[in-house]
Amino acid sequence: MKALRGLRALTTLSSKTQKPHLTSNLLYRFYAAQPQQQDHSTTTNSLEDHEDDDAVFDSSQFALPSMGTSPVPDQPTWDREYRAKADRTIFGEETQKQKSEEDERKRRAIVLAKALLEAALQKPDEEEDMPVKEEDQRSLSVGIIGAPNAGKSSLTNYVVGTKVAAVSRKTNTTTHEVLGVMTKGNTQICFFDTPGLMLKSSGYPYSDMRARVESAWSSVGLYDVLIVIFDVHRHLSRPDSRVVRLIERMGAQAHPKQKRVLCMNKVDLVEKKKDLLKVAEEFKDLPGYERYFMISGLKGSGVKDLAQFLMEQAFKRPWDEDPFTMSEEVMKNISLEVVRERLLDHVHQEIPYGIDHRLIDWKELRDGSLRIEQHLITPKQSQRKILVGKKGSKIGRIGIEANEELRSIFKRDVHLILQVRVK
Repeated sequence: MKALRGLRALTTLSSKTQKPHLTSNLLYRFYAAQPQQQDHSTTTNSLEDHEDDDAVFDSSQFALPSMGTSPVPDQPTWDREYRAKADRTIFGEETQKQKSEEDERKRRAIVLAKALLEAALQKPDEEEDMPVKEEDQRSLSVGIIGAPNAGKSSLTNYVVGTKVAAVSRKTNTTTHEVLGVMTKGNTQICFFDTPGLMLKSSGYPYSDMRARVESAWSSVGLYDVLIVIFDVHRHLSRPDSRVVRLIERMGAQAHPKQKRVLCMNKVDLVEKKKDLLKVAEEFKDLPGYERYFMISGLKGSGVKDLAQFLMEQAFKRPWDEDPFTMSEEVMKNISLEVVRERLLDHVHQEIPYGIDHRLIDWKELRDGSLRIEQHLITPKQSQRKILVGKKGSKIGRIGIEANEELRSIFKRDVHLILQVRVK
């Protein structure tokens, strides 16, 4: 009987389905003491692809409002008159806040009526909109030179009325000659903003300057009027002998074919205005300068008098630029200058000066918007990582700010693409 029972138990166990168990390979994977060999090729490729994605800014990936739409401010749902009537009924008299609001509305109405009356009495300026005949056109070329950070680009942008040159607190912001055009009436003035120029101790230009600075020196005699500009605030606090030598060399003798003007810039930073007279007295004996101006290129103080003087010096000859439309070449330069300005704002030390900044693609789309692609080429991989930032944060910030400014300058939608790569 015991043998039969044992045989029956073995038969029952063999007839049951066996439960799945861990294979030897899986057990080896979990419990083996030796490290497992991973496929690093796929991991490396995925990391490189992720880094490449971070190194590219594409404005289409960000929600930007269209140029044609503007947010409508919330308006109160009640009528002000009924609200005032309810307050009088409840409180018996008008509150102080209501009285002040009513006085402010009356004051604004008076100011508006006065401004409309003055505008109606003025003669219409027909010369601004009507085309000027070629025989009546007058033009002038003006070069602006000076030491680095003297305010040349700020003056150019203010006179032209829009940004055409990058402005930064860092030195050597302008890397090439930038053109800005001002057209008023029958006169057109072309301003040429040049890179910062310096003189060494012997009074001659630095021999180690790059080709762009040498080109700026060679073009000094090509302009009708030459503006020599310097930072008067810095001259009063920390005078630089190199700047003084530059001013003295440019004004050492009169030039029969060119008029030269000396501009003392950043007068708004000088607290004691009497000190400006001391600076003017210092350079008054230089025969090469026909006029002296005290200006603020950033705030606009004194710029109107300078512009009026330049318009009086214009020659009777045809214009060089179209006053009604901005040429494509000028727009391309503006796009590069705007991105460079943001680059200098967010990237520090020597990194922005070693970057090769190129315009790769410029295309006007069917809907009127612009597609602009620029590449920022760094000499080292470490500099590329700094420029890109963590998860593309720095290049993204540069791209967003530049894209917004380009939209405001060009008055149209802009699709900006920035790519950072290693040389």
